[in-house]
Amino acid sequence: MSKVWRLAATAVSAALLLSGCGGDGFDDLDVFMAEKRARPGGIIAPIPTFQAYEAFAYSATALRSPFDRPVEVRDMTQMQAISAIKPDENRAKEFLEQYTFDSLAMVGSLERGGTQWTLIRDPEGGVHRVRLGNFLGRNHGRVVEMTDTYVAVVEIVSDGTADGWVERPRTIELSGI
Repeated sequence: MSKVWRLAATAVSAALLLSGCGGDGFDDLDVFMAEKRARPGGIIAPIPTFQAYEAFAYSATALRSPFDRPVEVRDMTQMQAISAIKPDENRAKEFLEQYTFDSLAMVGSLERGGTQWTLIRDPEGGVHRVRLGNFLGRNHGRVVEMTDTYVAVVEIVSDGTADGWVERPRTIELSGI
């Protein structure tokens, strides 16, 4: 019998609890909504006008990048003693000279007709063939050595003086190694 009483007590408790959920208990909500609807509508502020974008022309593109290590004075004086280095400004620019050196990537190499080529990808996704003596990068970089895993380039960069130039060796390693 205790099971019957327990079952009956549970049924009575559930009925009492559920009876509290019924009825029209939304009177306060209806009053609140009626007050809000009775108010006058507000004024929407106009969309703000934006100033037109004014482009900035960066005039220091030909100078040394502030993120590159500066050439040390000792190395600079040794290099100046060896030879007077100067880029050939009358030379026709090659296609890959419009890109920064760091934006170029080596993606492979090939040999055709006895000529060794290295494949360089530009930032726009184009792949170009270069060989010894070709120029790339914005600092008069000339390809001086090519292997299956890297390309060695010698750039001619300003040493910080009015007409001083120094050579700086750099490499582009094969992507994915």
